[in-house]
Amino acid sequence: SFPTKPSLSLSLSLSLSLHGLIRVLVALLLASILGSSEARDFLVGGNDNAWRVPPNTTDSLNQWAEKNRFQVGDSLVWKYDAAKDSVLQVTRDAYLGCNRSSPVAEHKDGATVVRLHLPGANYFISGAAGACEEGEKLIVVVMSERHSLRGLATAPSPAESEGPAVAPTSAARRAVVFGSGMACSLVVLGMLM
Repeated sequence: SFPTKPSLSLSLSLSLSLHGLIRVLVALLLASILGSSEARDFLVGGNDNAWRVPPNTTDSLNQWAEKNRFQVGDSLVWKYDAAKDSVLQVTRDAYLGCNRSSPVAEHKDGATVVRLHLPGANYFISGAAGACEEGEKLIVVVMSERHSLRGLATAPSPAESEGPAVAPTSAARRAVVFGSGMACSLVVLGMLM
């Protein structure tokens, strides 16, 4: 005769298998989320000779910056001829006035790497006389750490005439809320384990 109730060992075995499967799925999900939030290096302008006076106003480095999303921990990488140019990190006012006299930081090595440590706007101008006035400058807006799930939030445009860096739009905040729903799902899955 067949037993009418499943055996205790079979029930435990199925329960442990389901528990293990959930752990594997949660681990894979966490790995994909964490893997996507690693710091990245951005070659300024997308190529080795982009740090120069732009050939026209439609080819500015700020247009390149608008197409990228920078996170705390990312790095900017410049390639340029150190005998002819340099990279100056400056304040907003110095950026707007192309003032090279008191930079926040000065880089002259031809292969500059600047790590983005804080959210907000970062301003860079050329150290070569007259180059900033001709358009060799860059604003990079870094997203705050709470928006570190790449692709969910958008940075404001680094337009020169804007005031201090502004927070992402309300649509971007809604996107982050949807992203935080994934985190809540992970918590629920963890509680099931």
